[in-house]
Amino acid sequence: MRKECEDFKLLGNFQAPAEPVCEECIKTNAHWVHLRTCQTCGQTLCCDSSPNTHMTMHYKSTNHPVVISAEQGEQWIFCYVHNTIKEY
Repeated sequence: MRKECEDFKLLGNFQAPAEPVCEECIKTNAHWVHLRTCQTCGQTLCCDSSPNTHMTMHYKSTNHPVVISAEQGEQWIFCYVHNTIKEY
């Protein structure tokens, strides 16, 4: 049986995005495919299918491990450290 990600256990209430935009793409007038919201700081950035992969860059520079999908109708969390995804 697979053990649950320890980082998921540390979460309280999920932080939803303040605005459904990639905060970094907006600065350069770039486009994104999907959005993710960091559960440590609340920043919303674009996914790895997007040209700039801002959320992965955010993880690599901050070590904030857990994101949720910021897409309407999607309810999942992902941990970069454990490469684990879970619906909620």
